[in-house]
Amino acid sequence: MPSLVEKIWRTHRVAVSQPGNSGLVATTPGGADLIAIDRIFLHERTGAAALKSMAAAGRPVRDPARVFVGMDHIVDTRPGRSDQTLMPGGQGFISETRAAARAAGLTVFDVTDRDQGIVHVISPELGIVLPGCTLVAPDSHTCTQGAFGALAWGIGSSEAEHAMVTGTLRLSRPKTMRIRLDGRLAPGVTAKDLALALLARFGAGGGAGRAVEYAGSAVTAMDMEARQTLCNMATEFAAFTSIIAPDEAAFAALAGRRYAPPAFDAPYWRTLASDADAVFDAELSLDAGSVAPMVSWGTSPEHSIAIDAALPQGPARVHNYIGLAAGTKIAGTPIDVAFIGSCTNSRLSDLRRAAALLKGRRIAAGIRKALVVPGSSAVKRAAEAEGLHHIFQAAGFEWRESGCSLCFNAGGEGFPPGSRTISSTNRNFEGRQGPGIRTHIASPETVAASAIAGMIADPRELVT
Repeated sequence: MPSLVEKIWRTHRVAVSQPGNSGLVATTPGGADLIAIDRIFLHERTGAAALKSMAAAGRPVRDPARVFVGMDHIVDTRPGRSDQTLMPGGQGFISETRAAARAAGLTVFDVTDRDQGIVHVISPELGIVLPGCTLVAPDSHTCTQGAFGALAWGIGSSEAEHAMVTGTLRLSRPKTMRIRLDGRLAPGVTAKDLALALLARFGAGGGAGRAVEYAGSAVTAMDMEARQTLCNMATEFAAFTSIIAPDEAAFAALAGRRYAPPAFDAPYWRTLASDADAVFDAELSLDAGSVAPMVSWGTSPEHSIAIDAALPQGPARVHNYIGLAAGTKIAGTPIDVAFIGSCTNSRLSDLRRAAALLKGRRIAAGIRKALVVPGSSAVKRAAEAEGLHHIFQAAGFEWRESGCSLCFNAGGEGFPPGSRTISSTNRNFEGRQGPGIRTHIASPETVAASAIAGMIADPRELVT
């Protein structure tokens, strides 16, 4: 019996004619399938290149209503921003993407648009992602949107061109993996900690190009924003994508959204689950109740440990870069910078939880920079309506406009050279946040607690 991924795959296989065949076939030479693509998202980092290449070749977008363009990767997040960025040539990326998208008749969520934000955040906000749909974008964390029961994955710019021109992509169906997460997360432990615990247990190659379905009582107990965090980090697990069977929580989250259908196809959507006897190519499990707040220590997300643990022995290069020896307790490590944001942890619930710990407190004097970057302009407005920005500012954090910001070193802005950061982002590779920057990834609560202490700290100690 089929899994959820197999069900969506089957409904999106496109029959094609081939030389030597009298009829239509669904599988192309080499065993690949032609898959119909429902929604496509572009961003300003690569969008102009794809659209300009198509225009030069005289190839129009097949269905402009299915293609959306966001400005998120290199936009300036400082208050009062415009097209100007700190990245050399960054303004050109923005203006050229805008012009090419508008010439193609695409929907653009521009720099100062009310709906601007990180594409993986605004897509659910606007009902662009839907259960059972296929959605692609030239961004590796597109799998975030699998939290809504969609088959969503990252592609390259040339694939984006193909999808826009033909409405299809050719690819082989990935092997499947089910990860069962049962038990109840302890207070102060989040989906981010669960994702890091999976990476620590099974390694950064644990997903091995598979389509990962998360299941189990811990998953169904999560709200939709937590599910997005969990699905987001399947990329760090080397998975092709990740998905969670949609339920009433997913349907409610999309109800009334601008691009969602006015009347949900509820009977169909409720079939979007793996059959009870579905067979997966691999299965893993983890007791969510055993997970503590986690923090990364090295140069890969799999280099993660519980916050009360000591560093294991790793490659010498890793220890040399991060500047910590095996046996060192991770808690108590001094930090210079604190960052809350990214497509992993920049939604309203993330900001609420961090603000709850920061309320009435102040970041340590040694913190050189502390930033909060909401994931979308809608998140920013909602947070401000609740007064969260005042809490962050009173604590010593900068309150920014939405965007990818310092999740990675591409927007021209940077942290002081050699800084050690505690960050709610998803990657801690060498130089990810700037040359020589040493990044420790963690939950927003751990970032907040560490900023207060001036060192990596356990957020559970601040929970009242």
